[in-house]
Amino acid sequence: MIDVNELRKGVTFELDGSIYKVLEYDHHKPGRGKATIRVDVRDLRTGTRLKKKFNSGDTVQDIRLTFRNVKYMYNDGEMYYFMDVETYEQPALKGEVLGETTQFLTDEMEVKLTFFNDEPLDIDLPTAVDQKVVRADPSVRGDTATSVTKAVTTSTGLEVFVPNFVEAGDTIRIDTRTGEYITRV
Repeated sequence: MIDVNELRKGVTFELDGSIYKVLEYDHHKPGRGKATIRVDVRDLRTGTRLKKKFNSGDTVQDIRLTFRNVKYMYNDGEMYYFMDVETYEQPALKGEVLGETTQFLTDEMEVKLTFFNDEPLDIDLPTAVDQKVVRADPSVRGDTATSVTKAVTTSTGLEVFVPNFVEAGDTIRIDTRTGEYITRV
């Protein structure tokens, strides 16, 4: 068992037969009474996002996860297929379960796949990924008095705000935690 005061972003736990991953954590202490812990969680089996509220002192079931290094292979519109780099097994995850992380996946990308009792649940992306810009609006000449940004679309369909000098065909590095532009590669 794990105390709800120990829940932080990224912690995985089991509650009422479902496995949840904490996305956001908020500890609220009113002037009187017990503290409350509010968490935004994602059900790792269905991909559903929920808000949960606990009283200070409550406990949830801690679970043991295993991790394997895998390469992203392809998707068929519904399922995303990976290949274990050691055993060559090919586990698959539903797109709804992966959520927004699918926009960062590129062919042959190495990620860490999370398992619970040999059931694939989630992936951990690298901190930053490089993607090619496929669509960029033209820059306006003389529009450099302030740090001006524009929206571009990458090869995976991800829309990112970048500085004006980035053009179609450039490769950019994106932070997977925030979805923001880091640098041009």
